Parts: sequence; structure tokens; C-alpha cells
Amino acid sequence: MMSRSTPAASPAPTALGRGLPLVMALACGVTVANVYFPQAITPLIARSLDVSDGTAATLATLTQLGYAVGIFLLVPLGDRLPRRPLITVLLVVTSLALLIAGLAPGTGLLLAAGTLVGLATVVPQILLPMAAGLVEPERRGSVIGTLQAGLIGGILLARAFGGVLGEYLGWRAPYLVAAVLTALLAVVLRAILPTTVPAVRDGYPGLLADTLRMLHREKELHRSVVFQIALFGGFSAAWTAVALLITGPRYDIGTQAVGVLALVGAGSMFLAPAAGNWVDRYGPDRVNLWCVAGGLAAAGMLAVGALGGTAGLVALAAGLLLIDVAVQCGQVANQARIFALRPEAHSRLNTGYMTCSFLGASAGSWLGVRAYTHFGWWAVCALVALAVAPSIATYLVGGRGRRTAGTAPELATTSEPAGPGSDQSPSPRHPSEDTR
Repeated sequence: MMSRSTPAASPAPTALGRGLPLVMALACGVTVANVYFPQAITPLIARSLDVSDGTAATLATLTQLGYAVGIFLLVPLGDRLPRRPLITVLLVVTSLALLIAGLAPGTGLLLAAGTLVGLATVVPQILLPMAAGLVEPERRGSVIGTLQAGLIGGILLARAFGGVLGEYLGWRAPYLVAAVLTALLAVVLRAILPTTVPAVRDGYPGLLADTLRMLHREKELHRSVVFQIALFGGFSAAWTAVALLITGPRYDIGTQAVGVLALVGAGSMFLAPAAGNWVDRYGPDRVNLWCVAGGLAAAGMLAVGALGGTAGLVALAAGLLLIDVAVQCGQVANQARIFALRPEAHSRLNTGYMTCSFLGASAGSWLGVRAYTHFGWWAVCALVALAVAPSIATYLVGGRGRRTAGTAPELATTSEPAGPGSDQSPSPRHPSEDTR
């Protein structure tokens, strides 16, 4: 039985002006970068601490796993607590964890601090539902696209930041610089974010339980989860393994090359606002189908990277750019879908979605390193294709009878009716209800 949520008053949709989404997008990028720059410096950590590449790559996996756990345990609090102080506290904890990681004398403390970084740096997943609840329904796709542009930009530029800074100043430098930037961001967001009223008054255990129930009951949440796990898992496998390929015998170049590839891929972030408009116009399912096709094409392009040389580098850049675009646009579509479901549960919906997403990313990182270590780059590319392909069935089976034009009609269908006493209505929910 779904828990009863007691809604509180929320700010008017117009509380989110035209400039604040850009600042929130920047905040998303800076904070999420803390999860991803370790992927570019794992070879440097391995050499500096005299451990294997696989052991060093475990840092990236544990950081992503910590992020998934943090999303599940902490993001639901965005529905229960005022978001501005919650965001400030999380940023301070993240800054301290980054400082500890940058000063860690060995792998034990580094892995523990990296896990804490992932656990606390969940601010983007609080900012996204916050923005969705403050904006008019007709602007929701566009605003989500803007914040998503910052998010994916941070993910990709993090590798350039980590790879270049680590190459010239050592692997500790990215951690120390990130600690300072995160602390500064805490001060800025504390000053400019609007005050919000908690959406519900449920206890913390009830919030977590409700998140699990939504994962079980909300069919549209299921669809978003499946689409994102497929693409994000392949994305993480490719990006974690490419650092080993670039610095290995096939290319034998420094980690700054990973940064250059990331800069190429970062061009995908400029498509996010356009992806939001496509979702508003065509609906999320059609955008998801385009993204799945892009992910499969990316796997083929990445496979050419095994040839080495200039042609291989060009193929790697093209393949990584394409899978970045697919993940970027797919994320916009998926979150537009889930944020149209239950306005009082935005943070919990996002919690279920992003927890599954980053569990998939963690699995992709782990499998990508193992595939590369044991079988080579070809196996990584096959893994990407195998991860993405099954989501075609999700589109075909779940898309029957769907209307493909317009977000509102497509998202008006709710999940199966809940049991007696549920606060989930089995009747269609109009998107304008998200702003009540």
C-alpha cells in the first residue's frame, strides 16, 4: 500500500526565472564532475601507488556505486526537507571527502574517500526535481534539457579536467582543485537558490519505502529505468576502458588524450535544450528510440578504434561523441517522463530512476574494465552493443497503442492502480497538476 503523503504548499511555477536554470546547470556540472574525473586518472594512480590498473579502476567503480547509494538514501529527503540547506550540507561534505582523497597516502583511504565523494555528491539529483517543480509544464522539457546539458557537460569535461591536470600536476591535483570548487559552490547556491517548502511530511523510512513501491508500481518509471540502464551502462563501460586503451600499447599516449576525447564529446551538451524541445514535441518514447539507434551505431564506430593510429583515434572520438549524445538526449526524455507522474513525489521518482541508472553505470564500469583486461577493446564494444540492444524490445512492447506526438498525451497514462488507501490515483493526471 502506498504511503500517504501530506502535500505542503509549493512555490508558484514562475519562481524559476530564465537565468536561474543556467546557474543550476553549472552547479550540476561542477558537482557531478567529482564522480567522473577519477576515470581519466586511474593509470596515474596505478603508477603512483604501485597497484594494478584494475585496482586503480576500482576507484571509479566505487565512486559511482557510492553515488547510486547516495541517490537512494539522500535524494528522497528533497521531498521532506527544505532543499537549499540540504544542498549546502551535501556540498560541504563532498568538499571534505575530496580533500581527504587528495591527501590519501594509500589505496585504502583513497577508495573510502572516493566512495564518500560519490555518496554525498548527489546535488544534481536534488536540483533537477527542484527545477521541474518550479517551472511551468510547457517549459519543463526545455528546463530539464538545460540542467541536463550542465550535467552531461560536467561528466565529459571532468575527464578533460582530470586527465590534463593529472598529467601535469599529478593525480592528487584534480581532487584538491575539486575540493575548493565544491566549497565555493556551496557558498554560491546557499545565497541564490529560492526557498522551497517540503512537499510531504512523511518520515524518512516511509520515503525510502515509497521509493521502492514506485519502482514496483509505476510503469512509466520502469520504462525510463530500462532505457537509461542500457545506454548509461554502455556509456560507462566505454569511458572507463578507453583510458586504459589510450595509455596502453595500442596508442601509448598520456591521459591528456582522454581529456581531449572528452572535450570532443562535451559538444553533445549543446544538444540538451534541443532534446528537451523534441521531447515536448514528439514525446519521450520516440526520442528514446533515436537514442537506442545512436548507441548501437556508436558501438560500431568504437570498434574501429581497435585498429590504432589516426583513423582509430578519429573513430574513437566519433563513437564517444555519438554515445554521449545518445545518453544525453535519452536522459532528458526519461526524466521528462517521470516528472510528469506525481508532483508531490518528484525527488522519490528521481531517486528510483537515478539509483537504478547508476547501479547500471557501476556495473558497466566494472564489466568494461574486465572485458578490456581479459579480451581487449573489441570485447568492450561488443559489451556496449549488448547493453543497448535489449531496450529495443522495451520500446516495441511498451509503445503499443501509444500516441507519439506531444509529451502531455504520452505522459498522461499513469501506472496500474494502487491498492486501497493509496494516494496514487488510477485516473489520468494532467501535467498542469505538477505545479500545484
